Amino acid sequence: MKFSNTLIYWYLQNKRDLPWRKTNNPYFIWLSEIMLQQTRVAQGLDYYLNFTTTFPTVFDLAKAKESTVLKMWQGLGYYSRARNLHYSAKLIATDFNGQFPNTYKEIIKLKGIGDYTASAIASIAFNEPTAVVDGNVYRVLSRYFGIDTPINSSKGIKEFKELAQGLIDKAQPGTFNQAIMDFGAMQCKPKKPLCMFCPFSESCVALQKNLIAVLPVKEKKVTLKKRYFNYLVVKTKDEKTVLSERKGKGIWQGLYQFPLIEENHMVTHEELVASEKFKELFPNDVLLSLFNKKNIVHKLSHQHLYTQFWVVEIDSLPIANISWKKIEEYPVPVLIANFLKEFKPNE
Repeated sequence: MKFSNTLIYWYLQNKRDLPWRKTNNPYFIWLSEIMLQQTRVAQGLDYYLNFTTTFPTVFDLAKAKESTVLKMWQGLGYYSRARNLHYSAKLIATDFNGQFPNTYKEIIKLKGIGDYTASAIASIAFNEPTAVVDGNVYRVLSRYFGIDTPINSSKGIKEFKELAQGLIDKAQPGTFNQAIMDFGAMQCKPKKPLCMFCPFSESCVALQKNLIAVLPVKEKKVTLKKRYFNYLVVKTKDEKTVLSERKGKGIWQGLYQFPLIEENHMVTHEELVASEKFKELFPNDVLLSLFNKKNIVHKLSHQHLYTQFWVVEIDSLPIANISWKKIEEYPVPVLIANFLKEFKPNE
């Protein structure tokens, strides 16, 4: 009890002023929690405000086209979150008559929701005492209690969940959960935590044993995969280009891209035009130039994309049916969005 009292007291003095904390509406809390998965608060805030303005109810989100949702999500990454959000909104609007599930067991059944998000929504919106465990919580608990069990191991996930569940203030679980997340984000930070001004400084095991820098412990990371992308940016005389929707279960499903040739190394101009796929796309002569003189390395969680944008100038092409004037209407990966900010098709 002393831990939760100290934590909540700190929170009430220091909590961040965030819009989703001014409501008990589970729809808004759900939106915020999905957006903040793998995303910093500072980055997610504007997206949250735009979404709640455009889609003020779950019915509004359910009625939207997936492409509209993905376009509004553009730049946040991990686009499966947006697709799952849209899918679940349609389910809630149609099957549940707009009523959000109100228990952890029901919430976790929604697509794209795991233990953390279900616990957050259940505790904050419905006052159910279910403890959240995210990166901030792992860090706070591992340091305070001096636990070196790897946080990304099966044993660690179970151990920290049970510990958090034992500490939660059952009278105000939502406040406790938000408090420990804020404490990890603002006080017990990954680097340069504010230990000198910490209310737990006298009882923190990591501080007493000089383990702050080594806790929490993580098992070895997955090896990064390197991929080599060549985007073919078509420019016809009548100002048309080619975009197609990415299909399948890989990255960026549902987003649009220029024709892509993926190789196992960075290719030269000569290698590209000699490839079978290039010849298939452009059987006649074209004017080909490399737009980015320096390699672009787009970093995702488990892969790095070494990317070249090749401008293909051609009189006409049957599959080129998208006007350059309307290209901004299409949801694209941030890698392509950044290219479009620099590229001027009329120059």
